[in-house]
Amino acid sequence: MNYITLISSSILLMPVCYSYVLYPLFVVIVSKSKENNNIQYNADELPSITIIMAAHNEELIIEKKIESIFSSSYAREKIQLIVGTDCCNDATDSILAKQADIYPELTHIIFKERQGKIRIINNLVKQSKNEILILTDANVLFSTKTLASLVRHFKNDSIGLVDSHMKNYGLSSSGISYPEQSYISLEVILKQAEGKLWGCMMGPFGGCFAIRKKLYKPVPEKYLVDDFHINMNILKQGSMAIHESEAIVYEDVSSHLSAEFNRKIRISAGNFQNLIHFSKMLIKHGSISFAFISHKALRWLSPFFLLFSLLLSIIYFNHGIPNIIIVYGFGLVGILVLLDFILKSLKVNIKILRYTSHFTIMNLALFIGFFKFIRGNSNGIWNRTERLQNRSS
Repeated sequence: MNYITLISSSILLMPVCYSYVLYPLFVVIVSKSKENNNIQYNADELPSITIIMAAHNEELIIEKKIESIFSSSYAREKIQLIVGTDCCNDATDSILAKQADIYPELTHIIFKERQGKIRIINNLVKQSKNEILILTDANVLFSTKTLASLVRHFKNDSIGLVDSHMKNYGLSSSGISYPEQSYISLEVILKQAEGKLWGCMMGPFGGCFAIRKKLYKPVPEKYLVDDFHINMNILKQGSMAIHESEAIVYEDVSSHLSAEFNRKIRISAGNFQNLIHFSKMLIKHGSISFAFISHKALRWLSPFFLLFSLLLSIIYFNHGIPNIIIVYGFGLVGILVLLDFILKSLKVNIKILRYTSHFTIMNLALFIGFFKFIRGNSNGIWNRTERLQNRSS
């Protein structure tokens, strides 16, 4: 009995360690000798594109977003921009009306009843006139090379999706923006490696990515994480998904713990929607299945591995040193998280404690998100997360 309980409690921690540490190390190391897609358009060959964006109450950033699109190096005559606004009650619509006067390439469609991002995107895709689509969020700003860097890869007929390289601004030491930035940066490295190694990057940065229109499958209206759904459908059709490090975009990272926590719960519920929807792709799909299990499925299930490992170790606490180590280890993490919250209230910020809190909050959000998914009461309608820490930036 002692041997079995020791093995059980320890083994339950292995999937977490594998998904967060061993798999990323393996993929990054092995991919170093690989090249990204090198069948690319020259600058004068780039095709016409349609940029699609849904927006709800984005008066603080929408003008900068439009300007970042049309100040890019991409030829304006090759750009169609369609923006659908979702029953805004701020100045977003009036700002867009002025922008449409300046940029005739901009089509502004007003939805007077709340639709949710997914319904709007599904609708706007039908109205696009070009084969290459850029799906983007209002709060994500483009660099001058973003569009060209994304689109040039579509000369390769096997490429179905190209992801952008997100960089953050407006970071605050008092919130969770620094650990969030670090986590996102590591995810970018891992996704780039997956794309180079197998052409099956596990989910783009939802704020900006490019796809072929013919591969777009309408996302179910009550879905919460549309970008991963689009990505997996493209892989399912036999096309590749890759990351482009030169397609730089900028997004402010939230430091508001409660808002970011609620956003993560919503995303977590969406993750489980996708896990069930694409469960058949967990097997018999070669490298796609391997990456899906290693990068996503095990990570989404991590809170349950952690919880059951702790419970077993508590129940069999006196049955071996490993169980004692696990219990005290969890206790130490709990103390560090509590200490971080106490120090934060005193305006004292220690980065290592903030990273511990971020990992804990992320797994707690996954745990709560699972039960939100089980309840199945999503309507697919979102509210903008408060992100603009530095409104002058």
